[in-house]
Amino acid sequence: MRYGLIAGNGRFPFMVVEGARRAGVPLSVAAIREETDPAIEREVERLTWVGIGQLGKMIRFFKNEGVEKAIMAGQVKHVQIFSRAVPDARMLKMLLTLPRRNTNSLIGAVAAELASEGIELIDSTHFLQDNVPKPGNLTQRKPNAAERADIDYGLEVAREMARLDLGQTIVVRGKACVAIEAMEGTDETIRRAGELLSGSSQARRRLKLTSGALTVLKLSKPDQDMRFDVPVVGLPTIETMIAARATCLCISARKTLMFDRDEMLALADKNKVAIVAV
Repeated sequence: MRYGLIAGNGRFPFMVVEGARRAGVPLSVAAIREETDPAIEREVERLTWVGIGQLGKMIRFFKNEGVEKAIMAGQVKHVQIFSRAVPDARMLKMLLTLPRRNTNSLIGAVAAELASEGIELIDSTHFLQDNVPKPGNLTQRKPNAAERADIDYGLEVAREMARLDLGQTIVVRGKACVAIEAMEGTDETIRRAGELLSGSSQARRRLKLTSGALTVLKLSKPDQDMRFDVPVVGLPTIETMIAARATCLCISARKTLMFDRDEMLALADKNKVAIVAV
């Protein structure tokens, strides 16, 4: 069986390529011209470049390659899709059917288009199970009582965020929500929370009503579709937390992808950052 890879930006597509190689599985890669690192050409034998709006071209490539299962890995920025893409006829027809312009609707529609051609979009961590954590403490230090209380509070907020289909990252201090992710990404959300603590804004004055360090929650949706938009953490997450003086990270067990897992945990241990999967 031949697998296809829809490659977005970042390291995620490269991890899938390496995981498939270890499993002895050949990949046919559709690389998105506006997003994918050109270095991927050196990693695979079968590849084509497609514009972000060229859904028809991508499907034709997979069909010609005999692809039966496809994996989507790497972010594709919303702004690229809705403001910069020049859609082909197939993409335009699909976009006109979207009930709303969020990730679930968009990727769900792409999955339906693939399925109509006999191509199944599967779990994006299919070849990367060693990088998906089980429940429990992942670092030497466990969350303390204050951090655990912030995690419990953050989980309540996360349930509401999931209902509204908002971002995956929440930053909490003293059972008060400091920052919630919109479209800026995890690291920027953490950085913004850190700036609120160190700045002279009205928000900082409000934060004086709370106590303790920042706790970060990066959580999947309760019904997380593992085919796309899987929560990802890595070394930059911990580096940003250290700079923002955040001391605890809570992630979703079995539904979060950890880049550079060993290095990430080593850096967290060195800086006494607690990481727990729930």
